[in-house]
Amino acid sequence: MTPRRTLAWLIAASTAVRLAMAWAIGLGIDESYMVAAGRHFHAGYFDHPPLSWWLAAGAAHVFGSDGAIIVRLPFILVFALSTWLMFRLTALLFDARAGFLAALAFNLSPVFGVTTGGWVLPDGPLICALLAAGLCLAHAVSAGGWRWWLGAGAAAGLALLSKYSAGLVLLGAFAALLTQPRHRRLLATPPPWIAAGLALLLFSPVVIWNARHGWASFAFQGGRADIGRLHPLAPLAIFGGEAAFLLPWIWLGLMVEFVAALRRGPGEWRGWLLAGLALVPVLLFAVVGLWSPHVLFHWAAPGYLFLFPLLGARLARWPVPLLRRVAGATAGLLVLGLVLVATEVRLNWLAVLAPGLDPGMQAVDWTPLGAALAARGLPGDAVLAGTGWSQTGKIDYALGGRFKVLCLNTDAREYALLTSPAESLGRDVLIITPREDSAALAAAYRPLFATVTPLAPAVLHCPFRGDIRFSLLLGHDLRRWPP
Repeated sequence: MTPRRTLAWLIAASTAVRLAMAWAIGLGIDESYMVAAGRHFHAGYFDHPPLSWWLAAGAAHVFGSDGAIIVRLPFILVFALSTWLMFRLTALLFDARAGFLAALAFNLSPVFGVTTGGWVLPDGPLICALLAAGLCLAHAVSAGGWRWWLGAGAAAGLALLSKYSAGLVLLGAFAALLTQPRHRRLLATPPPWIAAGLALLLFSPVVIWNARHGWASFAFQGGRADIGRLHPLAPLAIFGGEAAFLLPWIWLGLMVEFVAALRRGPGEWRGWLLAGLALVPVLLFAVVGLWSPHVLFHWAAPGYLFLFPLLGARLARWPVPLLRRVAGATAGLLVLGLVLVATEVRLNWLAVLAPGLDPGMQAVDWTPLGAALAARGLPGDAVLAGTGWSQTGKIDYALGGRFKVLCLNTDAREYALLTSPAESLGRDVLIITPREDSAALAAAYRPLFATVTPLAPAVLHCPFRGDIRFSLLLGHDLRRWPP
């Protein structure tokens, strides 16, 4: 079977698995928040640029539903395209066999094949656009031509419209071109700069939106690497977490090829270009971890992305029987993990082994909440509120956008811009939270209202989880915000 035909089977099989997972589990916290807050079209959002928000909202609009499998569908299809782009990029730089093996390893890495490939997150369109930009850039530096430079610029603009970390990869691309003698001469010609201008033009609506909203999104993302005390061992912990997200043996292979490409230097331009694209994200966040405790392991994923072609070229030299054993064992482990996750979310089997432990609850939709509130005669113009951005997103998603939903928390993320509590001064507000300590909540929110009255809790029945109680408090006459 040819590499292209094998690739088609890989895309079909992996897409089928992602569709099954999209059906099996509800939206996670970040997904619910993005889908609910993203029902309102904007040129920018508090957390990230808008492309991923637009994809979810577009799917919901086209299909008339924001069910989990519907809003995840664009991200699943985008990752199928990403798999093909990985193959094309690797085949261009090496050969088709290496291209298939790079695409296979890419799909078997959980941070890409599971979360990026099937969840409503900015990473899906980011990875696809970066791969398209890398493919066009490789064509441009090897064969030239305006169309490839313009394609690279357009794809880079889409990457910037997906997630700000795209800029780190683009910075590495510039450094790779600048330090490679033959490619450095290209920087003295118009096409690369026209491509850069096109990317910035596509990104400009996000800049304009930020300027009109006090640079809220830029400030939020920039402030996540805040300075704390020194953590000298943090880079090791960060690399360890990234290895877990990629699978340790895949991470080790990627890092070996990364170091080897850097050691070969700019004379071997293919490895130098790929290592340059990877360099900034892979190293930057490990360094930032020295003083910031808030580095998340998936932030470096856009850098590791461009090491897969190098890994594919290495794997192409392995004996076929060894490749089959390693790939089969890795695929089996990944599928087993997915089955465990899906059945835990559906059946809550962990509660039998460890009573009180229920991580799968994060992927259970709170859709019965709408019926529970409707049974109490809640009017359509009621104002509802959650007590944190994550809970507010789950509540808003569960209620399908039928009510005005506030976030009564100073860290409200997009809800601070979307439905500020200050706009509801003088209104009664129904506060909803899965926390059960209603007396403590009433005391906490009493300074904001004339009075706060605890109500009988809303009880949601979840199969295999029993009854889940949501505390309800009615705040009369919202008098001030922020607290």
